[in-house]
Amino acid sequence: MMITTQTPIEVGTEDLPLHCPTGKTKNWDLHPRVFLDIAHTGHAKCPYCGAEYQLKPGAKVGH
Repeated sequence: MMITTQTPIEVGTEDLPLHCPTGKTKNWDLHPRVFLDIAHTGHAKCPYCGAEYQLKPGAKVGH
């Protein structure tokens, strides 16, 4: 099942490590949990459902 979103889902540092689906989504058991690397580019796309995630403006990822 493919989920498409009009706009990326904004996530903050409190949501890291980022995985899809998140516990906040309606269909949290839609597909196996996959961890997404958002630290390098500030955005990520789930390979299973196509959900797009973006870091909130001003969010800083450590390391």
